[in-house]
This record gives sequence, structure tokens and C-alpha cells, in this order.
Amino acid sequence: MASRETNIRLRSRIIRYIRDFFYEHEYLEVETPCLIPAPAPEAHIDAIKVDGLFLHTSPELCMKRLLCSGHSRIFQICRCFRNDERGELHLPEFTILEWYHADINYSKLMNECQEMIQSVAHRLEKGETINYQGMEIDLKGPWQRISVKRAFEKYSTLSLQDALDSNRFDEVMVEQIEPRLRETGPIFLYDYPAQLAALSRLKHNDPTLAERFELYIGGLELANAFSELTDPDEQARRFRKEIQDRERAGKTLYPLPEKFIRDLGNMPDAAGIALGVDRLVMLFTDTARIDDVVCFTPEEL
Repeated sequence: MASRETNIRLRSRIIRYIRDFFYEHEYLEVETPCLIPAPAPEAHIDAIKVDGLFLHTSPELCMKRLLCSGHSRIFQICRCFRNDERGELHLPEFTILEWYHADINYSKLMNECQEMIQSVAHRLEKGETINYQGMEIDLKGPWQRISVKRAFEKYSTLSLQDALDSNRFDEVMVEQIEPRLRETGPIFLYDYPAQLAALSRLKHNDPTLAERFELYIGGLELANAFSELTDPDEQARRFRKEIQDRERAGKTLYPLPEKFIRDLGNMPDAAGIALGVDRLVMLFTDTARIDDVVCFTPEEL
């Protein structure tokens, strides 16, 4: 296993190559505030409060407001913060790559995500095949795509509907489905149930499904992406439900992000994605622990 020093040097190159890809594809790099008055009120993601404001859990809301103001291709590499997240794959402060592209949907965004990671691998002179934790992973395209429903049919002892009805979706994903995804090459898991739409739009031809995907490589969940919801009324309704869920769970309540909802009516059709930079570095350095690809862990401070 490579040393942390070696990993950190490779991390620097990876971030530079990510930027190169987006500059070459005519994206604008942006910087948005880390301290915000209202994070997206998601039931299972907890923000850190600082002097009446919140450290952002994602730059999503501010970046979408930039889309609303006319910027059609934007990306950002930044630090994000989530309370009570610590483990071999999790840090309370981590690095995220987020990008948005107007006038495309989640299917085209899968292509762009694949192209970006292949570009980084090429610049690192990794070739078309990499090794990760004893697995040989073929990065040549096209990468596999499987719907959430099909993944449950193929890998789970519960049907998708039964998992949702019993509130065991996340449990089944972690215990039964994600381990089987290690056996594939890169794979996009797409078309999540509408109940798990988050900030994504529903499919026009099947409103029981959301145009959302996650990317897995070597068993690592690397990215979460949407065709973006642009209906402010529907987004406000979803946010209020999440706030109610937080209240029932006894969690901190967040204000409704009114300015984001106000601007959302001006947002063009677009797709957006958040990709974990630390985990991408883990993949390319063949590292099992996130601690080994960052300069400091919380315990070292």
C-alpha cells in the first residue's frame, strides 16, 4: 500500500486533471459560500451550526441559483461539512466535486461523468484498467447501467416495494446490493423510487420514478446525480416534508431556503452531480480508508 505522502501527491494531480477536464469543456469554475442561512432540509443529512448559520453540506443550492441567473455550465471543488459522519469512507469535513450542465438530462450526465473519470485515468497514465483492493476494474466504456428495480430483483431477498414499505431500503442497499456491485465494473444505478427523489425531477412517462442515479466503482459509491427539479412549488412541498421528518426524529430544524425556492422558477432544464473527491482518490491510489488520502483526520487536529 502506498504511503499517505504518496497518496497526497497523487491527490494533487487528480484535482488538477479534474479542473483540466472542465476547463477544456468550457465550464466556469465557481466558488459559493460555505456558511449559509438554510441548508437543504434533508432528513438524513445533518448540518453543522455556526453562530446562527450553517456550514453547507453541499454547494447545491447556491450553484443552482447560479444556473437560474444564466450560467449554463458550472463546476466547483470545495469542502463540505456533515455532522456525525465518521468511518472508513466518511469524514465530517470532506471534498466534493459538483457540476451542473443546462439543457441535458441524467442520461447524458452519465456519459459526461464516465468521460471525466476516464480522462483523469488517462492523464494519470493508468490505462483502461485499474486495480482496486484486489479487483481488476475495466474503465473502458460504455459503463453498465442498472435500474434500482432491476437491482432489487437481481440481488435482494426483498422486492423494492417491500423494502420501501418496511423502511428497509437503505439496509437492503448496504447489506445485499452494494456488495454485489463490487463484482461489476463501473456501474450506474438509476431510476430511484419517487419517495427518494430528493431534488430530482420525476420521469415524465412514469412519475413513480425519479431521474436520479448513483455511480459505483469497485464497491465505492462515488457520485449522486439528478435531472434537476425546476418546479418551486413541488420543491417547497418536498422540503416541508423533510422538515417534518426531522422534527419527528428530534433533529435540528432548518429554515426553508426561501431564496432558493424563489429562484428555482427561473432554472432551465439541467442535470447536476456531486462526486466525492476523497473517494475518487481512494480508487486511484488503491486505498481502503479515507484517512489515507487526506492531509489530516479530525483525530489528528
